[in-house]
Amino acid sequence: MVGVIHATRNKPHPATFIGEGKIQELKDAIAENEATVVIVNHPITPGQERNLERALECRVLDRTRLILDIFAQRAQSHEGKLQVELAQLKHLSTRLVRGWTHLERQKGGIGLRGPGETQLETDRRLISHRIKSLTMRLEGVEKQRKLRRRARDRVPVPVVTLVGYTNAGKSTLFNHLVQESVYAADQLFATLDPTMRRLNIDQYGEIVLSDTVGFIQDLPHTLVAAFHSTLEEVKNSSILLHIIDRANPEYRTHIEEVNLVLKEIGAEDIPLIHVFNKVDLIDKAPALVKNAEGEMSVFMSAQENLGLDLLNKALYELLTRHHAIYQVELDINQEKLRSNIHTKFQVLEESFDEDGKTNLKLHLSPRELGWLQKQTKVESVTKPASIPETKAVPES
Repeated sequence: MVGVIHATRNKPHPATFIGEGKIQELKDAIAENEATVVIVNHPITPGQERNLERALECRVLDRTRLILDIFAQRAQSHEGKLQVELAQLKHLSTRLVRGWTHLERQKGGIGLRGPGETQLETDRRLISHRIKSLTMRLEGVEKQRKLRRRARDRVPVPVVTLVGYTNAGKSTLFNHLVQESVYAADQLFATLDPTMRRLNIDQYGEIVLSDTVGFIQDLPHTLVAAFHSTLEEVKNSSILLHIIDRANPEYRTHIEEVNLVLKEIGAEDIPLIHVFNKVDLIDKAPALVKNAEGEMSVFMSAQENLGLDLLNKALYELLTRHHAIYQVELDINQEKLRSNIHTKFQVLEESFDEDGKTNLKLHLSPRELGWLQKQTKVESVTKPASIPETKAVPES
């Protein structure tokens, strides 16, 4: 990027989006810097894009096209590539007139046969067929995703999903938590395809940790629609970790934008922990903060491994907030179920009676209790007991 020009208008110019004065200022800047591309940080109409290119004699990209181009470079999985191509074609279908103006008219006159349809109509028809094909293939992928989700639901392992503005440090935190090397970089949308790994939380057990695509201000609706199945994973999470770049001066705006996307996909009521990342860049000490409503915020640095223990404590408290103590009785021939219980749940006590039956005392969430009741006889021996709360500093 060689320069930025700001423009203020009450409303966009219907033909060129900006006024004649700004167009001349842009032309001078293009000539001075020998620029080859102009990026408009706003969605513009196909007509405005065409008129700007004619006036500036330079390629023009709007915000949506730029984001789509970045997504196309980041997509690695089969599903991700399908989603990006679908979004690109939907965006391109409204702009075909720009590329085929010289072929819009059919041949006519005595002794001349028309081509039957113009090149523009041919392209629109081909793109329409491709969009239908991609939509059907993505529906198939979504069915497979639902089957996998149903399989996970049969085994009550909580899903904790990382969400946040792009480049907030989600993948870096994901790598430190699961001890892997998922691609992470200081760039927009470094992660596009969702990644899931198992993670063991001290004194609790296993959860599934999911890394997702970063959100951005004014996320194009074509992307929200194309990535519907991916965003469904966010909607079906047990807990959200909202990762925030605390060192970014606009972090409050980023929080609002992420909340808007969560509301748009129906995930605004999922329990959430605010994780303020990169505190090492602002000389702030790691801390666990809790407000009067019990909402928790963790100040940490994923890059420097600061505050990971506080994040684990916050996760443990939220995971066990609605747990209660239950007594489980297993028959002598239920050894496989006993092994599964030890693997998936927090076993407080275990004893055996004279008949060889196993008695277990467990901390169970309502979801875990529902799963276990389908497997064996469960009797509650105590009233729901609250888990000792994590020590936290008051919110300032």
